[in-house]
Amino acid sequence: SNSLIYQSLLMLNDKSILITGGTGSFGQKFVRSVLERYSPKRVIVYSRDELKQYEMKEHKDFQNSALRFFLGDVRDRERLYLAMRDVDFVIHAAALKQVPAAEYNPHEFIKTNVDGATNIVEAALRAGVQKVVALSTDKAVNPVNLYGATKLCSDKVFIAANSYAGDAGTTYSVVRYGNVVGSRGSVVPLFAKQRGEGSLTITNPEMTRFLITLQKGVDFVLESLENMVGGELFVPKIPACSVSDIANIIAPESKWNVIGMRPGEKMHEILIPEDEARNVLEFDNHFVIQPIQAFWGNRIGILGGVSCPENFRFASNVNCETLSEDQLKELLVDFLP
Repeated sequence: SNSLIYQSLLMLNDKSILITGGTGSFGQKFVRSVLERYSPKRVIVYSRDELKQYEMKEHKDFQNSALRFFLGDVRDRERLYLAMRDVDFVIHAAALKQVPAAEYNPHEFIKTNVDGATNIVEAALRAGVQKVVALSTDKAVNPVNLYGATKLCSDKVFIAANSYAGDAGTTYSVVRYGNVVGSRGSVVPLFAKQRGEGSLTITNPEMTRFLITLQKGVDFVLESLENMVGGELFVPKIPACSVSDIANIIAPESKWNVIGMRPGEKMHEILIPEDEARNVLEFDNHFVIQPIQAFWGNRIGILGGVSCPENFRFASNVNCETLSEDQLKELLVDFLP
């Protein structure tokens, strides 16, 4: 199926793509994948950290004449507008994302995650971009922390943006998935680090989490970019496991120090809540949450898919595949002892 994805994605050949947050973990993997598989006219990395841009530019994987580096903040609409001139596709991956930091610095998160989303929408519309895909998170579902709440606002901003665009204008969709295996600040590298000390800090062993690799996340975003009609919220079917499963595989010898759940954490992750079940279409490898806005009225037919039952939910403890020990080992291979 992979080669099929790449063939259909010839749409990236000779096109210009801008990615915000392009120096982050997702951004780098995305740029690498695009440069390996296609021959784009330009790939523009838009981000604020000059050091990260310099390091990326020097790296052997990024020696490509199509690559451009553009310093700028998503809070700056005029700068975004300049960066998006003659751009065909925008992937919006820039965000502030650390849950505790959000609780102490709510204004900063709102400026980047919410106002930034609005700026992306308006700049893309003004620049005549064809398609925009924004990245969301499981934490945007029934949010219990400020980070999740800002991403919920951001999702709503992008979906509603399709109303402004009219038929010929820019289309906007959102992709939402769970934890990326080994991403900065996540539990996997933490356990690997604590393994040396012989004791792991575990919030709650029964807690379950969705897991997806960075590459799968990138592939899913590319597929969604290809298939979107504008207004969808795409959710991949991804497997889950418990925190104790992760601990047992990464540090089988270590003792556990159970510290209890941190503020703003959930026992189980939800990617699709029951309240949205009536708007959900199921496909072979993903779901689409349809918007409630009027602009969506005539689009359902083109997508296909099967409606989900009334009280359906997609969470890390129901309706999802649980990772076997072997599958989990394969996912966590880089962090094994």
